[in-house]
Amino acid sequence: MANNNSSVPAIRFKGFVDNWTQRKLGEILAEKISNGIMNKPGRNELNIRHINVVNLYSPSHIHLNELEYIKASESDLRRCNVQVGDIFLTRSSLKVEGIAQANILLDDETLVFDDHIMRLKMDENFEPFFVKESLNHSPTKKQFMTKSKTGTMTTIGQDDIASSTISFPSKPEQTAIGLFFRNLDDIIAATQRKVSGLKQLKAAYLQQMFPQAGERVPRVRFGEFSGDWSEVKLGEMLVERNEQIEESVEYPLMSFVGNVGVVPKGEQYDRSFLVKDENKKYKKTVLNDFIYSSNNLETGSIGFNKTGNAVISPVYSIFYSSSDSESQFIGLLSNRKDFINKMIHYRQGVMYGQWRIHEKDFLKITIMSPTTAEQNKIIRFFHLIDEQIFVGQDKLDSLKNLKSSYLQKMFI
Repeated sequence: MANNNSSVPAIRFKGFVDNWTQRKLGEILAEKISNGIMNKPGRNELNIRHINVVNLYSPSHIHLNELEYIKASESDLRRCNVQVGDIFLTRSSLKVEGIAQANILLDDETLVFDDHIMRLKMDENFEPFFVKESLNHSPTKKQFMTKSKTGTMTTIGQDDIASSTISFPSKPEQTAIGLFFRNLDDIIAATQRKVSGLKQLKAAYLQQMFPQAGERVPRVRFGEFSGDWSEVKLGEMLVERNEQIEESVEYPLMSFVGNVGVVPKGEQYDRSFLVKDENKKYKKTVLNDFIYSSNNLETGSIGFNKTGNAVISPVYSIFYSSSDSESQFIGLLSNRKDFINKMIHYRQGVMYGQWRIHEKDFLKITIMSPTTAEQNKIIRFFHLIDEQIFVGQDKLDSLKNLKSSYLQKMFI
């Protein structure tokens, strides 16, 4: 149900009609905001685990299995007095928009928390999960950003948190909203686990379905194939493509995005296509080209053109094969650490601290390669995994966008 009244949200659960009331955070606490204890890494007979800054970025809530042990004492336990429903916020951040990241404890466990985070303990008339979501909601975040102090790090104090305001409905409506977002978070977390599991499965198969160093057959193989793989140089499979675009054309501009590899840059930004600037020199790339940049090989500046005709910066090296399976097979190999290490072996420093792997050196790299039939079987296998990862990631992104939309419409 839409409503333009600023004292109620745009969307509400049926049956709730009362206006929301604005309160200062300091007014809704059962006790004063407090900091935790200094981190003393290790473990003693008390087996106490420790909530740290990194745990505040876990999805939905603080996860016990992610907590590390600490050499805490009985007095540390009494001082921290951690309980289910406690909310924790970061005191500092490298970026101003990251200040006061909030997360909540939902599990009953004997814990302490770090002195780099603050703890909020709610009065019983306020629903902790509702408050946690409110703290991470953009209007509240903007208050924190305004109150924070920026130097080497952006920091915020207890009084700044306590004086910030949040709008509250009745306790039953808080509970309904909190439960809604907790359930949505659980779905998001389950989807994230599925995507992460598929990525781990792919990484494991990438290790097992290609020969290890000094071996000539993989440890996991399709049953219809046998015999040794052949040692070949990349120069026997690939040819450099060095075609610069001179005239105006309308092609997507390719770039590297993290570990995703080479993708149309427009897809990551405004989904627009590039109309060629005649004053710039771009390289042309086509479907199934293998592309790399000598910089940041370890973090993804190596990939495979799955898009089609496109242009890319001339700093990238492009190769192609008369056999699509060979290009795709090498694209899979490029996900393996041992392949990256072979490339790094030929990397040379150039001006301005940049690195370069000359194309002639890249083509000297030797790999183990099976028959075309086995290459194609391996390619199809990983293609199916990639499709599942894509579908899962797309669902995950949609769920996160859905949550963001609901946060905007169900909170003031």
